[in-house]
Amino acid sequence: MNSQLRSILALLFLVATLSIPVVAAPLIIEFSAEARRPASNDLVRASVFAEGTGATPGELARQINASLSEALKTIRTYSSVKVQSGGTSTYPVHSKNGKIESWRMRSELSIESSDTVAISELLGKLQNSLGVSHIAMLPSPETRKKAEQEAMLDAITAFRERARILADAMGKPYAIKHLSVNTGSRDVQPIYRGVAKAMSMEAAPMPVEAGESQVSATVSGQIELN
Repeated sequence: MNSQLRSILALLFLVATLSIPVVAAPLIIEFSAEARRPASNDLVRASVFAEGTGATPGELARQINASLSEALKTIRTYSSVKVQSGGTSTYPVHSKNGKIESWRMRSELSIESSDTVAISELLGKLQNSLGVSHIAMLPSPETRKKAEQEAMLDAITAFRERARILADAMGKPYAIKHLSVNTGSRDVQPIYRGVAKAMSMEAAPMPVEAGESQVSATVSGQIELN
């Protein structure tokens, strides 16, 4: 191939290259939007316990089990309250010379109800013989689900509004390229945590204040501007 032909081919290739239209890459913007909804704390969870000291593990177990059996009889008179066994621990108590001088045992029951009046009254009765270690208010699964769905719709609306504002600012139409939704809630704060001892034989209801939890939804995604 002579030099003149090579020059002609090179010129033709350059002309062909310059004639190919340059297509601008689409602009991708990534951002998120969040929304919150209140959820009524319509469920009460509490832990009660029996604790004692005995000369032998067997003697101590009979003592603790008797206390829990009586408590279960009382709890079962409240049809709106659910109950299940909690943790149990037994450990030796040593004297100064290292020998075992007695045994200590603690056993718990967990109770749950959406009837705050009933559980308040029940806890007052149980405190005559048991300690109360924990009480927390939180949304029931149904209440939480409803608040989550509402928060998700709000978050999606907020995401679309931000997408429109960004697209308008750039003077271009947009399309949603990717979208993900996450939900969560603020950690449940216990309204009581400690050791309540029986101080009176009179069954006084334990005050329970419901309040609200905050359920959130976050929508994250990408939009494409063309």
